[in-house]
Amino acid sequence: MMRLHKLYHRFSLLPISPLSLSSNPSLLPLALPLRLRTAVNFASMASSRLRNLAPLGAAPTEDSAASFSSSATAATSFDYEDESTLGTKYRVPPPEISKIVDAPPVPALSFSPLRDKIIFLKRRALPPLAEIARPEKKLAGVRIDGKCNTRSRMSFYTGIGIHQILPDGTLGPEIEVHGFPDGAKINFVSWSPDGCHLSFSIRVNEEDNDSSKLTVWIADVKTGKARQLFQSPNVHLNAVFDNYVWVNNFSLLVCTIPSSRGAPPNKPLVPAGPKIQSNEEKNIIQVRTFQDLLKDEYDEDLFDYYATSQLVLVSLDGSAKEIAPPAVYTSMDPSPDHKYILISSIHRPYSFIVPCGRFPKKVELWSAEGKLIRELCDLPLAEDIPIASNSVRKGMRSINWRADKPSTLYWVETQDGGDAKVEISPRDIVYTQLAEPLEGEQPTIFHKLDFRYGGVSWCDDSLALVYESWYKTRKIRTWLVSPGSEDVAPDILFDRSSEDVYSDPGSPMLRRTQAGTYIIARIKKASDEGRYVILNGTGATPEGNIPFLDLFDINTRKTERIWESDKEKYYETVVALMSDQEEGDLHLDKLKILTSKESKTENTQYYFVGWPDKKIVQVTNFPHPYPQLASLQKEMVRYQRKDGVQLTATLYLPPGYNPSTDGPLPCLVWSYPGEFKSKDAAGQVRGSPNEFAGIGSTSALLWLARRFAILSGPTIPIIGEGDEEANDSYVEQLVASAEAAVEEVIRRGVADPKKIAVGGHSYGAFMTANLLAHAPHLFCCGIARSGAYNRTLTPFGFQNEDRTLWEATNTYVEMSPFMSANKIKKPILLIHGEEDNNPGTLTMQSDRFFNALKGHGALSRLVILPHESHGYTARESIMHVLWETDRWLHKHCVSNTSVAEEDHETATVKEDVSKETTNAENKVVATSGGGSREVSELEYEEFHSLPRRIIRT
Repeated sequence: MMRLHKLYHRFSLLPISPLSLSSNPSLLPLALPLRLRTAVNFASMASSRLRNLAPLGAAPTEDSAASFSSSATAATSFDYEDESTLGTKYRVPPPEISKIVDAPPVPALSFSPLRDKIIFLKRRALPPLAEIARPEKKLAGVRIDGKCNTRSRMSFYTGIGIHQILPDGTLGPEIEVHGFPDGAKINFVSWSPDGCHLSFSIRVNEEDNDSSKLTVWIADVKTGKARQLFQSPNVHLNAVFDNYVWVNNFSLLVCTIPSSRGAPPNKPLVPAGPKIQSNEEKNIIQVRTFQDLLKDEYDEDLFDYYATSQLVLVSLDGSAKEIAPPAVYTSMDPSPDHKYILISSIHRPYSFIVPCGRFPKKVELWSAEGKLIRELCDLPLAEDIPIASNSVRKGMRSINWRADKPSTLYWVETQDGGDAKVEISPRDIVYTQLAEPLEGEQPTIFHKLDFRYGGVSWCDDSLALVYESWYKTRKIRTWLVSPGSEDVAPDILFDRSSEDVYSDPGSPMLRRTQAGTYIIARIKKASDEGRYVILNGTGATPEGNIPFLDLFDINTRKTERIWESDKEKYYETVVALMSDQEEGDLHLDKLKILTSKESKTENTQYYFVGWPDKKIVQVTNFPHPYPQLASLQKEMVRYQRKDGVQLTATLYLPPGYNPSTDGPLPCLVWSYPGEFKSKDAAGQVRGSPNEFAGIGSTSALLWLARRFAILSGPTIPIIGEGDEEANDSYVEQLVASAEAAVEEVIRRGVADPKKIAVGGHSYGAFMTANLLAHAPHLFCCGIARSGAYNRTLTPFGFQNEDRTLWEATNTYVEMSPFMSANKIKKPILLIHGEEDNNPGTLTMQSDRFFNALKGHGALSRLVILPHESHGYTARESIMHVLWETDRWLHKHCVSNTSVAEEDHETATVKEDVSKETTNAENKVVATSGGGSREVSELEYEEFHSLPRRIIRT
């Protein structure tokens, strides 16, 4: 299963339309956050386009390029000379950086189900460390805030504003949701199916055990008046997994803390016995380096205590009844006709070696009135899922409702035992069945697949699209299926490489039904009987992405372009259909869509576009988040690696900078390697030169304010063509890619060759350490954040490497910068969160790497951030990271006091690396599907199957 690199940004993840995680793979990023019915997640969509550089709001400062230029030049003299107190307290970076980071973010947006209203969810800036430092329970792969009984480190909204969408497309005056306590922290905002009410949770006093727990509130959309849902103030939400879901327009099913629950279990002073794990059956169990696992029986009891919920069916009038016994419920999904509820839970026996996503899992079908209908499956503990890509759990998985039917279930079952290395046909089978089948009626085989199942997009009995993919070959297929016609054979609609972004035809646009589900939108043309759908594509081209809408004829397979982004100045994308209030096919001449629009210097705004004249109405008018950088310079550059692979990067230059008159600048190269199966795919251009330069709280682009040139995201392809393994030539390809990038910025005259620094986060930190070890001639210093440096500590695979340490010993050793610590002669700054929760990147990785560097006399510095995990959240932590980074760059890049002429050893390393690279030129080849996506060991892939309605930063 695809492992998606976690995006660290300051946008809260809004719930969105209830697309199943098993739908079109290209839509998966939209379905990963919470499932807010019918909402549009502008924030997360915008951040995904910015390659982990999420936009921030910013307070106005000097807004002219001239004043910025002079002040930024002077900023390089920021005092870093007094080192007597280094490390004794939190620091703040220079004001030209801190002002950008401290600016308040713009609100998040969400449309009503009927598309007649929009809400603005107001947010705050960075949280204080005191909030991040709250105690948390690390249990079964999740971190729990015991006081709130929810996930720890949960962000929140500070207010909700409702606007009517007027007939001309503009917004009416704001109605503020009111009636809740001052200072309330708002989470889990959700529309009722009819759009008449909003539901959300409230927590108030973090110090009080009762008021710090979450209560459920309801607001009338017309008036904005809010009230508590439950009549009793002592009913609190349990949001460790799922939290609540609208069953219909008038009632919700809520996960509550059981009223009978007492105090947490006490840890025994004297254990009952030793901790024992056994494999006397000689089972082969290989698992990744998971963290926060259960350790003993006390942890099991504690997990049960916090994760166990009582399901309560509650009406808007406050009347409530308990349904089902208390259990660790992980998801609740009502059927489209609101008659049934699909309920999942996990149960004992638990495991000490895998997270809760692999615990025994039960899926049951209940009536909306709270009656158990039947048990669909009870899957055993899954400790033995192979580490190979595309390996899955045995038994029923991806159980969902058909979006186009009242109450029909569908699911998939593996035929290879879940092991991707087993050769078999078919590999997966998709089944369907009515919620209450006739006695003796067996599930119907819907479709058989030779690759791994990737989801279904439903339309009606004549049309459904089924997706399958295979990581090793990067193959992806889309099948055209007629669900209601057994005599119509399935047909392959698209068969392509997932890495070949130029050939991506786009994904079908979905429309909302009156039942609240989402199906493929069928389109009608005047006096035309063809079967049409709309394909929404990114439009990757050698000139950059040019998003489009194509009218696609299912019968003839012909396309007609009906909309395309302005490719000269702007970058526009289609966010959602807005003309789906009525049932049935949509008429092309009445089409209405929501788009986003941005440019290099203009921040993202949203617009309505209506057919047939394609009239445009602006919806938002957000101010520029950092006007002091409004005139920054951005260019997508292309260059070539020695082996002929085409590479791209985005070059950012400060406002007012002219290389011919100002000379070369200090330069920061910030990147993240990827794997590909072909040179051609690795060389394809991804992204758009017209995208707005979003600057996140720890973004490398902040150093534009310090007069740096920034080479952002230079492609570092690690290629493994055919049967070759990409990582077997990792170092050679890494160095060759970095050499090409450095040569390009020097050739352009924008970077001083003696003042080029390199940095990265997570796998980018791993890259940074390797480059300083194997290419010391390229960089003056490095910044490595939250990395893993010794691959022998992740022996059962990492990133997309699914061979074990014992199968590829040389690769594991040669890729590990820890093993080359004696070669690192350039200054390296290591930063790591003390509570890193990412599989593989334990804080110990930086500790041990620093000791290895120190043992060889390397100029190095290690900064451990208390209470921070893999990404950094608290204002104090982020400001200190920026201070440390700015100091490091000022001392070892701008001033370059520690970098003299290369000594003999460095020169020798350079010569050896050059020879290695030359010898490897004809061997290079590889990556993760699509190449542009960041793949890491950040999240447990099986845990992503559990709904997570937690709103995080």
